[in-house]
Amino acid sequence: MAASSTSPSLPTPTAAKTLHKGQQTRAAILDAALGLASHMGLEGLSIGALAEVMHMSKSGVFAHFGSREELQISVIREYHARFEEEVFFPAMAEPRGLPRLEGLFERWIRRVSVELDSGCIYISGAVEFDDRPGPVRDALAEMVRAWHSALDRAIRIAIDAGQLRADTDPMQMLFELHGLILALHHDARFLRNPGVLDRARVGFERVLQHYQAHDAAAPARAVRKLRR
Repeated sequence: MAASSTSPSLPTPTAAKTLHKGQQTRAAILDAALGLASHMGLEGLSIGALAEVMHMSKSGVFAHFGSREELQISVIREYHARFEEEVFFPAMAEPRGLPRLEGLFERWIRRVSVELDSGCIYISGAVEFDDRPGPVRDALAEMVRAWHSALDRAIRIAIDAGQLRADTDPMQMLFELHGLILALHHDARFLRNPGVLDRARVGFERVLQHYQAHDAAAPARAVRKLRR
């Protein structure tokens, strides 16, 4: 394809400044929306409530997202981006195999401990949208599956490295690890039971003991003790 004879014009300094300000405003609105959704759920999120918090007009907030549905989807994506920054990316610095899997789960627990007073959008969103098909549910499910995929890869790498038994079912192990997090949320937020973070960590140790290859179990336990 021949190149165009006219070059695209660059934005003027005024236009660039306006664009930058608009991006800052949108980021501030999204941050406030994430805070509201964490406490009220995605369904409790509305253009009106957000406009009140931001001291803006409804039309001003609407101009940045276009619809309540797009606002909810944007909040889900922002939550996932922050989850990756706090949980996924730091754990990727750990050695492949069990250390990385342990890093993923430990940082997951730490993230949960911060959210006990607000809530996890993955979990609250699943309750709100489990039987409600549509773009919001699809976006939420996509983010959760992406996280599960990361855990699944870590488990499979540990199997290939001989650190977990060759007959380990990755999906079953992932199911058990996710179950620990769901139990942690339930007992901490609903029942207000004490010591649930430690119980989740003990549960993780028991899952590892069940699936670990015998020749890798003792060294791995020794490393975990040193870390603590």
